[in-house]
Amino acid sequence: MLILHGMSADSAMTFVWLIAMVVLLAVEIITVNLTTIWFALGALAALISSLFGAPVWLQVVWFLVLSIVALAVTKPLVKKYVNSKTQPTNADMVIGKTCVVMEPIDNVRGTGAVTVGGKTWTARSDSGDVFAPGERVVAVRIEGVKLIVAAPEHASV
Repeated sequence: MLILHGMSADSAMTFVWLIAMVVLLAVEIITVNLTTIWFALGALAALISSLFGAPVWLQVVWFLVLSIVALAVTKPLVKKYVNSKTQPTNADMVIGKTCVVMEPIDNVRGTGAVTVGGKTWTARSDSGDVFAPGERVVAVRIEGVKLIVAAPEHASV
């Protein structure tokens, strides 16, 4: 246990909880991900209990209980309301659409192009199959700037 020169054990614990709370809040401010705020609340509860003279074991219990309860109660709400909206792009609209092969799709050679929705995309095969010009394929996903396609019977979108 940390006991600073001239401090009682109770005063030292008050200091420990204060430092813990400040460090946890600093980490929260730096990360901006709501990662340590719950533990900072737990440290505040432990600090308050320390100021009222609670034994160390009770301070630790306050810290753990309040941290876990705050985490359990607020984390689902935070996930629901913070950054929960994904904004699909126009490119995402081609997923699941039928494409026409314009240039032979060959992953080994690194070639391939398809048209879909009036736009030409660089394309690669999902399974490694080779597709000839004029064949119809289905867009299954986008990787970078390439459209990953599959044969219609093998497409799982």
